[in-house]
Amino acid sequence: MIDLHMHTTFSDGSITPAEVVQMAVDNGIKVIAITDHDNTRSYAEAVEAAQGKDLVVIPGIEINTYWQDYEVHILGYFINPDDELLQDVCQKHNQQRGVQMREMMALIKTHGNIGLDLDDIKETSREGGTLGRPHVARALVKKGGAANMSEAFRKYLLPKCPTYFRRQTVTPHEAVEAIYESGGVAVIAHPGDMPIIRDLAQDLMNYGLRGLEAYHKSHSPGEIEFHCSLAEELGLIVTGGTDFHGTVDAYPTALKRLHVPDWVFEKLKLEKQRIDMASIKAS
Repeated sequence: MIDLHMHTTFSDGSITPAEVVQMAVDNGIKVIAITDHDNTRSYAEAVEAAQGKDLVVIPGIEINTYWQDYEVHILGYFINPDDELLQDVCQKHNQQRGVQMREMMALIKTHGNIGLDLDDIKETSREGGTLGRPHVARALVKKGGAANMSEAFRKYLLPKCPTYFRRQTVTPHEAVEAIYESGGVAVIAHPGDMPIIRDLAQDLMNYGLRGLEAYHKSHSPGEIEFHCSLAEELGLIVTGGTDFHGTVDAYPTALKRLHVPDWVFEKLKLEKQRIDMASIKAS
């Protein structure tokens, strides 16, 4: 079994990279990719934890972008975690996340009369981790502003809320290019029913896009089939994973909801080989 979309405490996941590794081993997973948002720091810890275990850990990332009115996430596999251009994107995004946190804290104070400061939010994350709305939600629950994280999102953190602030990001084209230049395989994450997916995918192929995440927990069987067919039509690979953010005890349920065929990893490895060969020829 494989799982190519997982999150840790280096972004909005609930468990550490080492815990993700052990959880994967305990559930019979043979290949994982930790794809934290705008952050590559989980890889070193995961590789160390996987020493001596029957588990392959792929270096990965998920870059959050906006295009037109859509939030477009770009997954990167087999990246160089230390690549300068990729780290520049991460740095820019994390600076903008700081701006977003400050703006939302001010709006929550105005509309909800709840005082939060950046330290309140950072207390819910780990050092070196990427801050996001889940950390704000945890801080709101801790402050008594919401009964749970679902209520915090519903009242304060969804785009329709007056307290929401949309941060600036790089374009999906820049994200794909950064992943490709780092030697990675760029994939559009959870495309769902995005009506622009065909045009966007064709456009991003000019920048190095290599795949679509057809297998995702939010996709119906019909959507999985559609994205597999679209990928085949465009000459792209497909990937998949649980997009797991939760606790260890919730993982078996997540696995039951989604099966990613083993051949997906074989196709991903071949795509990485093609990129490496193209890089050698170009040099």
